Amino acid sequence: MPVPASSGHRLLRIRNGLLMRIFIQRQRIRARRSTLGGSAVVLALLLTIGAPGAAAQDHAGQYEQANIEFGARLYSANCVRCHGEGGAEIAGVDLSSGTFARAESDPELMQLIRRGIQGTAMPPNDFSRTELTGIVSYLRTMRDVDLSAVTLGDETRGRGLFAGTGACASCHRVRGEGPRTAPDLTDIGAVRTAADLQASLLDPTGSMLPVNRPVRAVLADGTVLNGRRLNEDTYTIQLIDDNERLRSLDKADLRELAAATTSPMPPATDVLDEQGVADVLAYLLSLKGLD
Repeated sequence: MPVPASSGHRLLRIRNGLLMRIFIQRQRIRARRSTLGGSAVVLALLLTIGAPGAAAQDHAGQYEQANIEFGARLYSANCVRCHGEGGAEIAGVDLSSGTFARAESDPELMQLIRRGIQGTAMPPNDFSRTELTGIVSYLRTMRDVDLSAVTLGDETRGRGLFAGTGACASCHRVRGEGPRTAPDLTDIGAVRTAADLQASLLDPTGSMLPVNRPVRAVLADGTVLNGRRLNEDTYTIQLIDDNERLRSLDKADLRELAAATTSPMPPATDVLDEQGVADVLAYLLSLKGLD
């Protein structure tokens, strides 16, 4: 059936209107791109001072001090060269504002830092989740945080304390060396945040994960086994006992099975001062898996 002339004219007007909208939108995009140039693009795309979404990015008090301090170290090592200590070396960009136009939430900001910004001087990065948590914590608070009184740790000293005075290596295994009676710490710096690790050092019992609770099993003949749980299901449990022997037990054959609520690990402050704890923390954060 032929289309009436009036209908054809109406469709033509709609089509032309859509084309005009597309043309205008493209012109606006070109205009925005032309105003951004040079190195200022690096994080200008991220940051908008006083942007409408700034109120939604008010995260004061949400960040742990250990994460902020760790982030400050990472910022100093990776970002200062371009952005400066205060975060305002690039014209039109002030990282200390803590608000970012393209990343309102912390997960969005982490993703943006990891991916970089194509077509600018900001490259992709291979930061771990722990490192991204630290960097974001520092960026959100760098305007207010005072690092002059912070006790920064030294990784090399921490490695020595881990094996020596701290006696951590007497229980923990790192990169294939050490006993198996406590959790393997080979990649602990990639899976736990600085704040989590600091809490584990200062209050081992209060910060102990359920999976790391020591297990006590009493066999049918009265033999007592103490060890670290590796796996457990409805009917069985597998653990490494105090002699580092792998044991697989049927729960139906046990007289008793219980998980301890107190960590066998003493607080690090029992043997280390504030600087020593900071050094061990720095070492733990450097453990990101096998080289």
